[in-house]
Amino acid sequence: MNSQDMSILSLVLGASWVVQLVMLLLLAVSVASWAAIFRKLFALKRVRSLNEEFERDFWSGTSLNDLYAAAAQDPQRVGPMERIFASGMREFQKLRERRILDAGTLMDGARRAMRASFQREMDVIESSLSFLGSVASVSPYVGLFGTVWGIMHAFTGFAGMEQVTLATVAPGIAEALVATAIGLFAAIPAVIAYNRFARDIDRVATHQETFIEEFSNILQRNLAAQPGFQPAQAAGH
Repeated sequence: MNSQDMSILSLVLGASWVVQLVMLLLLAVSVASWAAIFRKLFALKRVRSLNEEFERDFWSGTSLNDLYAAAAQDPQRVGPMERIFASGMREFQKLRERRILDAGTLMDGARRAMRASFQREMDVIESSLSFLGSVASVSPYVGLFGTVWGIMHAFTGFAGMEQVTLATVAPGIAEALVATAIGLFAAIPAVIAYNRFARDIDRVATHQETFIEEFSNILQRNLAAQPGFQPAQAAGH
């Protein structure tokens, strides 16, 4: 058997239909995995950029009322942290409009609203992460299934031969091993991306939880200093 017959393309074309189906499935999963990786990469970059931009505005001394008005104008174009802030301000204002004067009730309501918004934002940020985890864990086993099936198919073909040599065994085994190689090709980038994104998402989550506590402290200080507090005080005060 010449070198052309042992090329990757000839091995794939010469494999059994089950192994070819496994290879096709793994290639499709690999393409979907890379698409998810690039989407998540750009999405996380945008989240960090929007959060940092909002934090600069928040700590610059801009009034909470102006920040809330800006966030409410177009909620889909602002970042997760700004939407969390807006949900807290919205609940705070609603409770104030009901003439609730108890500081504990006001703070609990604002915190609950921000925590609920935080969870919604994290659900969106973590989307596709489970898919990458599944690709990373399952792809090698799917490839191994293709390899085992290919080896079984190859050995059943040898049963009718009077003399089995390395030249007759090698193509069948090589065809089967290609499935494992493609499985690893799909799994390795998914593992690396999953670990990287999981770490980045943890940092985003910690950053946003810290903001919730800092904003809650600002509201609490203003309430303590001014019983008639209106949410138009400067954020840095």
